[in-house]
Amino acid sequence: MATTTDPLLAFRQAIESRTDITYTKDSEPTSSLAAATHIVLSPTLSLPKNTPTRLRKPGSTSTDPASKPQDFFSLEAVYLAWLLREASGAEYMKQARENGLAVGFVSVTERKNVVDWLEERTDKLSNIIPLASESTTPPGTPPQLRSSTSLPSTSFTSKGVDLSGSLKRRYVADAEDIEVVKKIKQNEIELQDRNTVLRGIKPNNFSAVRSAFTEKLKKLKEASKGGVAAAAAAVTPDPKMQARKQSTHHKNQFPIIMISSSPTALITMHNVKRFLQEAVFEPSQEARARAAAEGNTRPEDLIIIYRKRTTIDPSGRETETQARYFVVDSTEALAKFGADAWDRVVCVMTTGQAWQFRPYKWSEPKTLFHHVKGIYVSWTNDPPNPKIKDWNVTELKIDQHRRHVDKSVVAHFWKTLDSWTMMHKPWLMQG
Repeated sequence: MATTTDPLLAFRQAIESRTDITYTKDSEPTSSLAAATHIVLSPTLSLPKNTPTRLRKPGSTSTDPASKPQDFFSLEAVYLAWLLREASGAEYMKQARENGLAVGFVSVTERKNVVDWLEERTDKLSNIIPLASESTTPPGTPPQLRSSTSLPSTSFTSKGVDLSGSLKRRYVADAEDIEVVKKIKQNEIELQDRNTVLRGIKPNNFSAVRSAFTEKLKKLKEASKGGVAAAAAAVTPDPKMQARKQSTHHKNQFPIIMISSSPTALITMHNVKRFLQEAVFEPSQEARARAAAEGNTRPEDLIIIYRKRTTIDPSGRETETQARYFVVDSTEALAKFGADAWDRVVCVMTTGQAWQFRPYKWSEPKTLFHHVKGIYVSWTNDPPNPKIKDWNVTELKIDQHRRHVDKSVVAHFWKTLDSWTMMHKPWLMQG
């Protein structure tokens, strides 16, 4: 490949031949572009980095880089645009400023067009001034016919056929018109909209995403077709059986909360109902004494909690519903709900003692609190418990004396539990 001294063409040839581009300072190699004085494009060509190229700056009408170098981008600016072609816009401008090109770098919006031209993905770049040696005649234009003998002045026939109409004079572009068009193209500014400006340098290929979802969509379509066919062929069910199934289905949708069976726990079967339903904390000993005075010596192994839940529909209308929760403190009581009882457990309240989880389906705390919401209940003045550091639990702190803050504590508990349930077990929010 022939070597050219034109900076742009020499740079383009270096990219095409994959030549290592290096820098020098006072004829000595250097690794810093900012400190360098020359850019080495080939073993036989080294150019000053401030050499003006034929790439004209936007808004300029100059046609000679030698006479008005300030109107053209330097070799360093073009090189940086190509070198940082995959960098983000902010990183590119930062590197340009660090190399002393605070105002003379190729703009972010023009960088892709310049890189495409340098890597020969396009042969046209409106801001590049043609070389003086390049022909201004558009490609495909036939040579101008100067001799009058090149065209016949009279018609002639062959075998009685008139051929004068088949020999038509070819169009030859006027030289002055070519010069006018050339000047117009030099002043042409390519308009850009938000789509061209935001278009990235790297081509994005989403075929992998499409392939991943093609099979899933196919299965969904087949399932929907099968469901329609089965519904059409199904016999109308017995209303009594349907009501019984629906009742059983809704019964199994109520969520379950498990608490610790430890007698030293702050929340026990004696005071949990008043705490979660009435938002009033009563010490377990006082609640037990009150129940004993009323004739209830032993607490129930299953307690039902009712709470009012307010929802807002898309129209802005508030709807108040009553949600039901079951509270148990042992796996024996939990077994009364059937084989799928653990699927309905949404919360486990703990005192920080690992023995509580031994009879559970997941005895390891980290595994347990991956499947249910963990709540660690403690006094507000208790020091941090190092045992629960890696348990993925939320601390619920109760004040020993200020009962007026109980409502905010309980409201925080229900808000936390609703968020977790909606994300991990949304079907239980219907209960």
